[in-house]
Amino acid sequence: MYLVEFISYIKHERRYSAHTAEAYSKDLSLFSSYLSDEYECNSLTEATHVMIRSWIVAELENGVKVSSVKRRISTLRSFFKFAQSRGKVATNPMLKIVSPKSEKLLPNYVKESEMHHLLEKVEFEDDFLGLRDKLILEILYQTGMRVSELTEMSEGSVDFQKRELKVLGKRNKERIIPVSKELSEKLDVYLKQKKANFSDNKSSLMVKDDGGKADRKFIYNKVKYYLSQVSSLKKRSPHVLRHTFATHMLKNGADLNAIKEILGHASLAATQVYAHNNLEQLKLSHKNAHPRK
Repeated sequence: MYLVEFISYIKHERRYSAHTAEAYSKDLSLFSSYLSDEYECNSLTEATHVMIRSWIVAELENGVKVSSVKRRISTLRSFFKFAQSRGKVATNPMLKIVSPKSEKLLPNYVKESEMHHLLEKVEFEDDFLGLRDKLILEILYQTGMRVSELTEMSEGSVDFQKRELKVLGKRNKERIIPVSKELSEKLDVYLKQKKANFSDNKSSLMVKDDGGKADRKFIYNKVKYYLSQVSSLKKRSPHVLRHTFATHMLKNGADLNAIKEILGHASLAATQVYAHNNLEQLKLSHKNAHPRK
């Protein structure tokens, strides 16, 4: 009875969407079934904080995502707040409930062996377009720049003498990224061929097959196509190459602050997530190799 009243309240008084009301109803039905099965409790308003905690633990142990459990806790908070305002419960049991910490979603990245295979073993077309495709991958992997930063680069962004790329990042903040001698030489060859193929082209660094400025979708499709040949990752985007750059740099001894500057992060906290990637790999290596595992 109270469940029907509550759903009517959030739909008609709080003006929640039908989708949200359905989700709340489902959450409360699941909790009601748990109360009945585990505690022979047939009323939501008779639930104690101990029962609620028990349900939360059971949900997590059954593999329910933390995000879903947090949403169900939010549903219970709304329900018991409503029940208390209507005099259905004397004390709100949710006051003693603390939500579980959110899951740390570690960035996906391509393995070093896979990147090596892509850049050293995969055959690209022996023409300007093949050179451009490989250069897109090389730049994103060697610099960690964002796809939007690559699309906005001009020919003038390349300083061959200093072997540097000038990048305009978020909030129009400019930064300088050093590049290898090899990448600098490839950029030089690319620009010469670009001029030969598209003499009337404007100054955009990366171009499409017809000489027009390469946009985000074009770069994304190229990266997805080539990463699909070497990686089984579900997500194969330019941003994955950004994650790959940072993870590989840190794994091979680069300073975290240096990676932060190259990536253009505003704070070190944003860069530290890559340390977790390497920590997880370290844990796995320890587990597999230590004699007392």
